[in-house]
Amino acid sequence: MLTTNPFDDDKLREECGIFGVYNAEGASAMVALGLHALQHRGQEAAGITSFDGSEFHTHRAMGHIAGNFDREDVIRGLPGTIAAGHVRYSTTGETSLRNVQPLYADLATGGFAVAHNGNISNAVHLRRELVRRGSIFQSTSDTEVIIHLVATSSQKSLLDRLIDALKQVEGAYSLICMTPEGMIACRDPLGIRPLVMGRLGETIIFASETVALDIVGADFIRSIEPGEIVVVREGAIGSHKPFFPANPRPCIFEHVYFSRPDSIVDGSSVYSVRKAIGAELARENGVDADYVIPVPDSGTPAAIGYAEASGIPFELGIIRSHYVGRTFIQPGDGVRHLGVKLKHNANRNLVAGKRIVLIDDSIVRGTTSLKIVQMMREAGAAEVHMRIASPPTTNSCFYGVDTPEREKLLASRMNIAEMCEFIHADSLAFLTIGGLYRALGEAQRDPACPRYCDACFTGDYPTKLTDFDEHSSPGQLKLRVVG
Repeated sequence: MLTTNPFDDDKLREECGIFGVYNAEGASAMVALGLHALQHRGQEAAGITSFDGSEFHTHRAMGHIAGNFDREDVIRGLPGTIAAGHVRYSTTGETSLRNVQPLYADLATGGFAVAHNGNISNAVHLRRELVRRGSIFQSTSDTEVIIHLVATSSQKSLLDRLIDALKQVEGAYSLICMTPEGMIACRDPLGIRPLVMGRLGETIIFASETVALDIVGADFIRSIEPGEIVVVREGAIGSHKPFFPANPRPCIFEHVYFSRPDSIVDGSSVYSVRKAIGAELARENGVDADYVIPVPDSGTPAAIGYAEASGIPFELGIIRSHYVGRTFIQPGDGVRHLGVKLKHNANRNLVAGKRIVLIDDSIVRGTTSLKIVQMMREAGAAEVHMRIASPPTTNSCFYGVDTPEREKLLASRMNIAEMCEFIHADSLAFLTIGGLYRALGEAQRDPACPRYCDACFTGDYPTKLTDFDEHSSPGQLKLRVVG
């Protein structure tokens, strides 16, 4: 089997999108629409859990929202005015329905469902302790650790149990929890993973991105603050901040690649930031060329910004097909290489004989850039210059992003000249970390107190990495499937 996403295989993958609705007729149908808008955050599996006032109902499926949650019988089987959903990718750990969220458990306080975006970086350590004390796990997801911590807490109220549980975990989490009393939404104290709140009439909505609010016609209220727990119960909204204050470190890669361009993140238009990133890239790494060409679709806004700042015309030199399936069965190795053209193809008449600047958001393993440059060469391009709209990705992420082990990251084992030779480009340049911060409106990066989590570029991790530190090899972590 060969994926028909040969270029997308070489991307950092946000692992989850979450969406919750409180107080809406047909809440599950609204959740399905919201998750459809968040499909880019997870395309492997999806789930929705609803509460009808007396019972919880769950439907989970492998694959996309479309084809699984666009059927009337499925939505009819998810009754109630409260519902939450989840779309996910998995890591190299187990892929199965038992890991599809929301996860549900019957606790002493009643039913409890949770949808999680992020990764608990001490989940293996906590799981080992919980199992030693008698806990029995039903999945391999780190999210289930949170449920067991809530279940075994000595606190009386569910909110206090949840707070007690979250004070024991490390890493990144945005959570939407459902209980018989209402809905709870929260972010980790550093706000690494995003979560926003919206309103549609009397309906309260939580989502990973503002674009999901747009799809259902809701108004954006605000972002859930780092370390904040928002409780919606009987129409009232309560805010709790039980953690010690910390300097927020939201994920900088949301602006580079993860979020949809039509979302607003931390008060900034993702589209506008990506154009500003492209402009900074042009100022830092200009080159004489005939055309600026994006690697679709993620490189397009940055390419527009690069073209405007450099004065070089923007053109679509790579055409993307939107009508390919998830996989393609190859009849033999002799045609395996043809699979790369199922999704992208060179605009040969445009690029032939031209000097082109290719703009992409990142280089991970380098296989994408190698194929793209080769495609441009075969189409007759006279020169191929690659410009990357982020700094070199030199470190793995442990906060909910599907990142290869560090030794598989091209920038961790090669310098820029070696990387340029590897992808067979005429030149290669990356945006500096300072340029990225300037595009985000910061004068510079303060190494003593960075504004963002940028560990994938700098190695400056904002939390402890207990599981990583306790294992001799980061490969041990692959056994976990994160939320």
